[in-house]
Formats: sequence, C-alpha cells, structure tokens
Amino acid sequence: MTMTNHNEQGWAKRVFPRGLYGRAALILFLPIVVVTLVVSVMFLQRHFEGVTRQMTSSMARELAFVARRIDRAENVATALLAGETVAAPLGLILRIPAEPGEADRRLFYDFSGRVVIEVLREEVPGVASVDLASDDKRVSVTMQGRFGLYSLDFDRRRVSASNPHQLLVLMVFTSLLMTGIATIFLRNQLRPIRRLSHAAEEYGKGRIVPYRPGGAIEVRSAGTAFLDMRNRLERQNEQRKVMMSGISHDLRTPLTRLKLGLSMMSPDYPPDAEEIAAMEADIAEMNRMVDGFLDYAREEARDSPPEATRVQTFLHGIVTDAQRAGQKVDLVRFEGEAEGQATFRPDMLRRALDNLVGNAVRYGSRAEIDATLGPRSLRIGIEDDGPGIPEDSLDAAMRPFTRLDPARGRSSGQGTGLGLAIAADVARAHGGQLRLGRGPRLGGLRAEIVIPR
Repeated sequence: MTMTNHNEQGWAKRVFPRGLYGRAALILFLPIVVVTLVVSVMFLQRHFEGVTRQMTSSMARELAFVARRIDRAENVATALLAGETVAAPLGLILRIPAEPGEADRRLFYDFSGRVVIEVLREEVPGVASVDLASDDKRVSVTMQGRFGLYSLDFDRRRVSASNPHQLLVLMVFTSLLMTGIATIFLRNQLRPIRRLSHAAEEYGKGRIVPYRPGGAIEVRSAGTAFLDMRNRLERQNEQRKVMMSGISHDLRTPLTRLKLGLSMMSPDYPPDAEEIAAMEADIAEMNRMVDGFLDYAREEARDSPPEATRVQTFLHGIVTDAQRAGQKVDLVRFEGEAEGQATFRPDMLRRALDNLVGNAVRYGSRAEIDATLGPRSLRIGIEDDGPGIPEDSLDAAMRPFTRLDPARGRSSGQGTGLGLAIAADVARAHGGQLRLGRGPRLGGLRAEIVIPR
C-alpha cells in the first residue's frame, strides 16, 4: 500500500507542474480545451452529420426521380431526352453513356463524404459508384440503368452544409480570447501571493522589504498574519536587545560598588558591619534584577495552553493572595455573569495582574480592582492612589527596564522596570492590549488589561 501511494505521488509530480501558476493555469485551461473538443466532436458527429444526411436524402429523391424517367424510356435517345428534360431544371448534368467508375472515392479529410456515400447507396437504387475526390466541389454519381451506365453530376454544396468551419473557427477564437482574459486575471490573482512569498523569503534572509496585503480575502488574511508575525518577532528581538542592555547597565552600578568595597578590604582593616550591610544590599539588588530578567524571559517562553476559567473566582484568588501578603487590595466591582467564564492562560494572566498590583501598592497606599465580563471581551482594571504617570510617558513606561523619575524611580520601590512590560506582553499574547491612564476614583495610575473572551 505504501509503495502504491509513493508511485502515485511520483506520477503526480511528473504530470502536474510544480509551480502554483502552472497548476492554476492547468486547472483553468484544461476545462476550456476539453469543452472545446467535446463541442467540436458533438457538432461533427450529430449536428453536421445530421444536416448532411438530410440534404443528401433530399438530393437522393431527385436522383431517383431522374433514374425512373430514364428507365421508362423506350431507347437510348428517348432516355437521354427524358433524362435531360428532368435533370436540367434540377441542376443535374446527365451523361449517357458513362465510363465505368472505380469504387467510391473521397478525400481522407472529407468527413461528411462518408455520410453522402452512405445515404446515396441506401436511398437510390442502382448506384454503381460515388466520386467525391476528382473534384471536391462536385459530386459524380455513376448509376446502372436499363440502357447501361450513366452519370449524374451536381454541386457538392447541395449535399453538404456550406461553410461548416465557421462555428469551429468561432469556437477556437472565443476559446483563445477567453484564455487570454483568464491568463491576465490569473496573473493578477497570483501577483499578491508572489509578493507575499518574496517578503517572507527576504525576511528569512534577515532583510525586511515593504509589503502591503492585497488580492483575495484569503491572500489578504495570510498577508496580515505574516505582518503580525513579523512585527511580533521584531518586537521580541527589540525587547531582547533592550533587556540585555538594561540588565547590563543596571548591574554595572552595584558591581562597581562591590569592586570598590573589595579593593578597600585588607587583613589589617577588616570590613565593619555597615560595609557588610551595604554589600549585602548590593547583592540583593542584583538578585532582584536577575530574577526580574529571568521572569521576563520565562514569561515570553511560556506556552501553556489556554483554558476556560471562571473569572470571578480567578480574581478573588488574586485579591486573597495579595491581602495575605499584607497588600491593601480590594475587588470593588465585577460586572457580568457571576458564573461567567473566559478562555485564557491563568498562570500568565495571574503573573501580569500580580505585577500590576505590586506596582500599585508600591507607588501608592492601596489598589482597587474592577472587572467587566462582556459577550466578547474581558476587561480587568487596577487603580492606585499614587502619583501616576504623565501622559507623554505612558508608552515609554511599558518598555522593559524603564523607570520614570521621580514618581517611579528605583529609590522609591527598588523595582526593575519590568512589571508593565510583562503585563503588556501577556495582554498581547492573549490577543489583547494593556491600557494606561489616570484613575477616575483614586486619582493615581489606572492599568487595564483587555483580552478577547
């Protein structure tokens, strides 16, 4: 069975073109060719042959009438006179006597000639031979009569349809015209796919080329997905660069202090308790920075599957854990179904909310949480009574390792500048966004995570 499938696939690769344009052209043009051939064959076999048979049958009756007049004559002279009297008005040329003819003759490409010979032999008695080859514009019928052989000649157009090729020519011309139009249409439809392929190939080589989605809905959707993927990768690369530069910059200060402290130590002058406490503080600060860096990197690498979670229970768990840790946090409002559920990654969203709650109680005295579970989205807001963030610094606050002085400097809370960046990345990973603004109730910073339900 496997060998059979392999052979079939190999045969398909040899028969069908490898490119999309070739396959699409084959799918589009093959039916046109098949339909043209089928219609041509049906026309030749049915319509054209039927018309030829009907015209030849009418001509056969005229030949039979002349033959009867000749056979009723008393001698050759009266037979010739009687035959010419009838044949001339009918457009027939009578020759008495006639030379013996060979077998029926017709040209090899004369398809209707076969029908003419067949009908004449069936309906006219005494036909000796039918000659269609000597002169393709005339028909010569040799007949055996009472007084010997005689021949009747007439115009070929009387037994064959005139200009039978007109329909075939029209069909071929129309097929070529439609093929040209289809080729232009197909080329225009495939151009956006080629542009998308070129943009993806160039991006794989490390080059970013301008690209705008176009074409059919499916191609536009694929192009939009590619742009989203490219932007997300570029954003992640930029964040990694900022992360590395930030962690290296932040670690340089405590490392310098430790280096100076160690250089001043000697066996004669051992460090006192104050110097040891300062070094321990520097080490603790470095541990916080490294832990924040690892948590941020771990959050980006995490790919736990989304699951349906009861929102109100989830939020109560976050508030309860925060209150147990001594933080002043309250769930002040929940709008939506009490048993309503939303699909998200609970661990990732919990970490983002924990960071927002931690920032709120670090820079303020208390925090309030409100949530709205709508038919399409879930909105979770966290508001504090701290100094807030200026309007022109909201975008910068969501960048990794960003600290805004004096309201959110390191001296006020010993933060690493990753809390808002982690929350923003978690929201984007769920297809949503993080919004920052001024809180209407407490007057401090208000952070909202909005994700699809």
